[in-house]
Amino acid sequence: MPAVGRSEIEDVFRADHGRAVAVLARVFGDLDVAEEAVQDAFVAAVARWPNAGLPPSPAGWIITTARNKAIDRLRREASRADRHAQAALLHAQDQPGQEGEEEREDPVGDDRLRLIFTCCHPALGTGAQVALTLRLLGGLTTAQIARAFLVPEPTMAQRLVRAKGKIRDAGIPYRVPTEAELPDRLRPVLAVVYLIFNEGSTASSGERLVREDLCAEAIRLGRLLAELLPDEPEVQGLLALLLLTDARRAARATPGGDLVPLADQDRGRWDRDRIAEGQAIVRRCLRRNQPGPYQVQAAIAAVHSDAPTAAATDWRQIVALYDQLLALAPSPVVALNRAVAVAEVEGPAAALALVDGLDLDGWYLFHAVRADLLRRLGRPAEAAPAYQAAIARTANAAERAFLEGRLRTVLPP
Repeated sequence: MPAVGRSEIEDVFRADHGRAVAVLARVFGDLDVAEEAVQDAFVAAVARWPNAGLPPSPAGWIITTARNKAIDRLRREASRADRHAQAALLHAQDQPGQEGEEEREDPVGDDRLRLIFTCCHPALGTGAQVALTLRLLGGLTTAQIARAFLVPEPTMAQRLVRAKGKIRDAGIPYRVPTEAELPDRLRPVLAVVYLIFNEGSTASSGERLVREDLCAEAIRLGRLLAELLPDEPEVQGLLALLLLTDARRAARATPGGDLVPLADQDRGRWDRDRIAEGQAIVRRCLRRNQPGPYQVQAAIAAVHSDAPTAAATDWRQIVALYDQLLALAPSPVVALNRAVAVAEVEGPAAALALVDGLDLDGWYLFHAVRADLLRRLGRPAEAAPAYQAAIARTANAAERAFLEGRLRTVLPP
């Protein structure tokens, strides 16, 4: 049997961590037990698979191993009169023993989607709901989640500990919300799916620009949500946004992995089927006339996808849509994106004035946008430190290489 490298095990982790945690959370009714068991199973895989080879079903092996390890641990703890461990064991005995066995009916027929709704319990703050789900379902590191929230890593670590502690101390059960409860859980659920996609679309660290597994998982979850809640326009808007953004994936990097900015992309490589599907959803949303942030972002993506060339982009319409988005969901990040569009309509000087008024020093894209505007204004001495600040704030190799290339263009010969 062929040996298995660490990168192959990491691929399995990225693809199946969320599913395994979701299944184990259902089996044991406890998020801590589920996450620890899955971690133990992957530790076992690292020790066994390099010599034994990949099992026929890596995901099934991880889930079975995690379940067995959790039961062994809980039995040891239950023997010490640990009522928490006893409760988890009793819950496991009430669950189907095999993945394929029939499950109780509920309005959400997917373990991973159920885990999202469970983590998005109203007893937790929205930020904690999103961060916890990204940790458990997406398998994202604390550093990656901190980057998504634009906060320091220690701050995010504390939030995750508090969120899991609140679930444990308050006895919040792992259960599916009723149909009546689903709409109230929707906002953080959409945020989770969106952030999973964002991490996949531009990975916060590593050698690759894109993590295709996370993009695919976010779109899969978006489709499930659209089937579950077909009358929620923001669900449809999110799905359209993901499809229209992902349609550009093949053109965003060279075969060697180098980043290609939007203006330089070969639009012939864009996925026209995804664009057609996304644009059709946007048109349906427009007919509903119930605008929301995801629908407006999808409309912006649709305008980009309509343009046969970068020069043909209707930037005035994009600025108008960003004005609407700022009214619906004001944030410095939205304001930064709007400034990029303003640069194409009113010039880089007008955009720079807007950017310099934003408080986004910790985010690499703020410095990257500012550097690009300064470069376009012919101010290389100011652009260089801005590029250096952006480089210092990204851990993605493709982004770093692109920014380093731009830096070289503004440095004196």
